[in-house]
Amino acid sequence: MKRAPDPLLVLDVVGLTPQLLAHMPGLRALADEGTYTPLGTVLPAVTCAAQSTFLTGVPPAEHGIVGNGWYFRELGEVLLWRQHNALVGGEKLWDAARARYPGYTVANVCWWYAMGADTDWTVTPRPVYYADGRKEPDCYTRPPELHDELTDALGTFPLFHFWGPGADLVSSRWIIDATRHLLRTRRPDLALTYVPHLDYDLQRYGPDDPRSHRAAAELDAELAPLIADARAEGRTVVALSEYGITRVSRTVDINRALRRAGLLEVHTQDGMEYLDPTTSRAFAVVDHQLAHVYVRDPADLPATRDALAGLDGIAELLDERGKKDHHLDHPRSGELVAVAQPDAWFTYYYWLEDSHAPDFAQLVEIHRKPGYDPAELFMDPLDPYVRLRAATALARKKTGMRYRMAVVPLDPSPVRGSHGRLPERTDQGPVFICSRPGAAEGPLAATDVKALLLDLALGELT
Repeated sequence: MKRAPDPLLVLDVVGLTPQLLAHMPGLRALADEGTYTPLGTVLPAVTCAAQSTFLTGVPPAEHGIVGNGWYFRELGEVLLWRQHNALVGGEKLWDAARARYPGYTVANVCWWYAMGADTDWTVTPRPVYYADGRKEPDCYTRPPELHDELTDALGTFPLFHFWGPGADLVSSRWIIDATRHLLRTRRPDLALTYVPHLDYDLQRYGPDDPRSHRAAAELDAELAPLIADARAEGRTVVALSEYGITRVSRTVDINRALRRAGLLEVHTQDGMEYLDPTTSRAFAVVDHQLAHVYVRDPADLPATRDALAGLDGIAELLDERGKKDHHLDHPRSGELVAVAQPDAWFTYYYWLEDSHAPDFAQLVEIHRKPGYDPAELFMDPLDPYVRLRAATALARKKTGMRYRMAVVPLDPSPVRGSHGRLPERTDQGPVFICSRPGAAEGPLAATDVKALLLDLALGELT
């Protein structure tokens, strides 16, 4: 006779490392009481690639999520932060669970690629994009009626606290409260919860800054009621992380190097330069400490290597063999993959003079920039009127008028933390914690997480 599944809560605590646990007594106690082990990650060690590996049990070469975004060759566009689950190849955790236990129920609260996934309850950030260009905070839910239920109980999803200069604990608190609501009202067999708070101050200030330690303590306190709720109903609690954030002190302007070598092309409109991926011989889609370098003609590979070989801050330039060695040999990957030195990260900048930068460069605009931009976590420190202009834009927003929140610096030097490389040491890497003792032995690979979660939830059904 089949027994009922053991209910499971999986917390993706972004940026959690052994070093930060010293400032998180609640999670530390959970680790001491149950299971605690280092967790391996994947290259690139970024959210979308790591989460997809946890949920499929296969590396990027198989599930196809080679970063938080890539160059969609069939469209001629760079697209980051897509949301459709069909982009992820491989059998998902919930499909494997249902094959063993029909009727297995799953709630996904803000793990990525949530839209279109065959989960029972879904909550994911999704702004309202009005026809006049305004963007307003909101979320997408499945089933649709869950949207108003959560908004009535918790308020509108705090999008501008989820990313941008205002990113802080408010968004994680909303996500935690939404999870508590779903546990009380729906009782899913599996609840997946993404908790982003550590991502912010660790990138702003670095992992060893007191402000980052304070962020860890604040998040630990916010997680305590959710963990208490879960344990009170007999739910196994897992807390894991995708990567560790390490201190950085310099940038690598990889696209500017390709442009100076005559390989990257731009087109100009209204005095602003835009990357032209369809005509460029080579360009890079950057993702923290990794960059996919797309080379249109194989004959240009030697010139591309020459342009990047001496670029300060690049540790490795992976070719086909190198990509295969790192399980990153997928058609979505660049022809070359650049990995930064431990203290460096890649900018997406391709213009050579700031006066020619596109207007979106100073906006929080994750869908138009051809690469990740952590400078969006800051207001421009060189602009003495930046807060006044932000307040003016906010006033226009509140009256329903169009506005431009142009506050992001073009100088990336304030960024002090990054990730994406494989960690140099285990104390800088991710961790796996489980409330159940003996859940895992020794270091755990990212590709082992799916099978372990299945075993925690279902065990050997008889």
